[in-house]
Amino acid sequence: QVQLVESGGALVQPGGSLRLSCLASGISFTLYTMAWYRQAPGAQRELVAAITNSGVTNYAHSVEGRFTISRDNAKNTVWLQMNSLKPEDASVYYCNAAFTSVQNYWGQGTQVTVSS
Repeated sequence: QVQLVESGGALVQPGGSLRLSCLASGISFTLYTMAWYRQAPGAQRELVAAITNSGVTNYAHSVEGRFTISRDNAKNTVWLQMNSLKPEDASVYYCNAAFTSVQNYWGQGTQVTVSS
């Protein structure tokens, strides 16, 4: 059974930092591209950052320079370090594991709220 379990979402003030974690199980983690998406109320889910199995990263323009995605294949874990958070970063953040169009899995999401 595939599970992606996110953690780390919280309420943070503008300018603050958070680190999201996603622990994967039930997949051959080293084969998968891991990514973080987010979805605000009434909006489409959007890609925030992705990291391939070889460590190549890709970021949405809106988070480049503020967010960092990383992974540890030995721990089956991917992180999203979020710095200089803005109110517009507030969303539910979802972990995604992608290998093929069928082998594509989602976590349950973790809420990030940015407010003073």
